Amino acid sequence: MTSKDWILVKQRLTPYLFLLPALVLLVLTVFWPALQAFYLSFTSYEDISQPPQWIGFANFLRLWKDAVFWKTLENTFLYLVGVVPILVITPLGLAILVNQKLRGVSWFRAAYYTPVVISMVVAGIAWKWLYAENGLLNQLLKTLGIFPEGIPWLTSPDKILGIIPISLASVMAVTIWKGLGYYMVIYLAGLQSIPADVYEAAAIDGSDGIRKHWDITIPLMRPYLALVAVISAISATKVFEEVYIMTQGGPLDSSKTIVYYLYEQAFSNLEISYACTIGLILFLIILMLSVLRLTLNQQGGDSIV
Repeated sequence: MTSKDWILVKQRLTPYLFLLPALVLLVLTVFWPALQAFYLSFTSYEDISQPPQWIGFANFLRLWKDAVFWKTLENTFLYLVGVVPILVITPLGLAILVNQKLRGVSWFRAAYYTPVVISMVVAGIAWKWLYAENGLLNQLLKTLGIFPEGIPWLTSPDKILGIIPISLASVMAVTIWKGLGYYMVIYLAGLQSIPADVYEAAAIDGSDGIRKHWDITIPLMRPYLALVAVISAISATKVFEEVYIMTQGGPLDSSKTIVYYLYEQAFSNLEISYACTIGLILFLIILMLSVLRLTLNQQGGDSIV
């Protein structure tokens, strides 16, 4: 090998050498544990002092017959349907408002983004206090005479319109409150990339006021809408902290999500193999959402990620 060939090989290998430490870290912390979890889902590993015993698809058959699992899957789907549309539409309206040239608009942007930087533990405790029987919300309702006895926000399995349990809806409200500012910033970046000339040309054609957003903003923001929809869907599917802090999955499993059920099986019941089986199902759900996100991104044109 000549010196020129060696230089060419070195130039080709150098980028991979820079990537190697990160790849090793990913293998040790992500890929290898994921493969272990996949293997454990086909075993019985309740006694961690003993090696896992191969049992085939027994965990999956148990999962199929597990009423609590289907309940958590239903709650997760309700969470998805209840949270995602609001987090797709509302932040866009906020982004349009804070994108205006107004006095003090920077303060409004910071105010809307503040919930994002607050720890979920702090936010969950604060909202749990607000939802308490003698909390601020119930005191306000009693003062106004709307609900003299208050509302059992986190302690009632009763369903709103026979669809969403009150406890689950209360937790969903916290997720929405905390996510508005985050998705608003994503939309704001998209809005600021739209040239002002486009709106000026549309105004000449009679598209002004609210109509300009329907004719111009929404079509041009379609890739961002798809991005926010899939990101918020994945986040809603993996919701855990809010449930853990505020309801512990109760009452009567009315607010228990699939991730919380996985945590409960793994760390409360110490059924590691069964928890890995639940995790595998969760992985497949998130994989489908990720594939959907990539498909929508390709259909939307240029990537924004």
